[in-house]
Amino acid sequence: MIKQKHIMLLALWALFWPSISKGQTETPLPQQLTLEQCVEFALKNNPTVKQSLIDEEIGEREIKSSLSGWFPQISTTFGLDDNIKLRTQAIDGNLIAFGQKYNSSLLLQVNQTLFNRDQLFASKSADNIRTGLTKNIEEVKISTAVNVSKAYYDILLTYEQLNILNENLSRLQKQYNDARNRYESGLVDKTDYQRASISLSNVMSNRNRVKNSLDSKFFYLKQLMGFPQEQAFTLDYNYDLMEQQVFADTTETLSVENRVEYQFLENQIDLLNIQTNYEKWSYIPTLSAYYNYNWLFFNNDFSSLYEQSYPTSAVGLSLSLPIFQGGKRTQNIHIAELKEERSQIDLINLRSQINTEYEGALADYKSNYFEWQIIRENMEMASEVYDIIKLQYDEGIKAYVDLIVAETELRTAQLNHYNAIYQLLVSKLDLEKALGNIEIN
Repeated sequence: MIKQKHIMLLALWALFWPSISKGQTETPLPQQLTLEQCVEFALKNNPTVKQSLIDEEIGEREIKSSLSGWFPQISTTFGLDDNIKLRTQAIDGNLIAFGQKYNSSLLLQVNQTLFNRDQLFASKSADNIRTGLTKNIEEVKISTAVNVSKAYYDILLTYEQLNILNENLSRLQKQYNDARNRYESGLVDKTDYQRASISLSNVMSNRNRVKNSLDSKFFYLKQLMGFPQEQAFTLDYNYDLMEQQVFADTTETLSVENRVEYQFLENQIDLLNIQTNYEKWSYIPTLSAYYNYNWLFFNNDFSSLYEQSYPTSAVGLSLSLPIFQGGKRTQNIHIAELKEERSQIDLINLRSQINTEYEGALADYKSNYFEWQIIRENMEMASEVYDIIKLQYDEGIKAYVDLIVAETELRTAQLNHYNAIYQLLVSKLDLEKALGNIEIN
């Protein structure tokens, strides 16, 4: 009884151990995520990445299934017959019935493939298929990393826009209060505080729009990461460090061989070459060896059928070669060769596309970099202009409309500056991707 109890406990432990150990090893998701953490999480949990990993596992099992034909194939067959009417034949004028009423057999068959073009194709193509699956995973991960980075930068841009609008809102609220007090004191007419009220309402509306957009942008980032939608997190970033990361080496020479898409297509061409050889191998015979052992049972009495067996056994070779198939094999060879030729054109076209993509990405980066420098200078000047006009307005030298214009220009310059940084970071990502420099661990 004690032994049975121990066995039951061990069985329960074995059943629930995987889930228990999983719960112990899982670490809680952090509340603040850096860009690197977001990308790392996405590379493990993004649905498309997971699917590509499953595709790799499926492909590996298909390879093993194809290669299994090289191993001995063992089968058994059982038969049981009730001969209702036995075969009768006339011999020397006498009708003689042949056979027994009940017959049974048990056949054990072993086949070993010695040469078969299907098995040869499976052996030669296995490494290329594995390489193709690996390259597909790499391509999916690169796209995921780039898309997650862009979504991350988009949220950072929205954060900075919100900060600017909050600062402007505080500034405009103070200006509105000052204009209202001046009007009530009889120093100015009501147009100043009315203008301040209009500007204040516009900024409040813009801030509300930007703030509400954060939710949808976070949901999009979570979707790309495979992050639980119901769980919230914030971004952990250093803006000064991010601004330092906008610089890219524009002198680097493009090498299309670094692109995973190019490597994938080259691998596919190798597979097509193997396919062409496979069609040519159709002229080679199929050779296999076999061994069988057959237990035969027969008796007119069913109850005594299996009392005595009459075994037979054989070993031999099997060679087969289709002599004429109406030209099918020749046509299949031509089809395979044409597919190879077509794939070479695809490779040339892909090289051209990659070059075009690189030139476009390089031009966008250079343009965005130049624009960022100009906008940054404009923002600094707009800040100086606003400070001067604010002092002059406080001294009664400038009209309130001048202050509003200066404040609007400053806000626009600040928003343009952060938008320029975002565009520059995105164009840098596109340039790195075009060069094939996105590294995935």
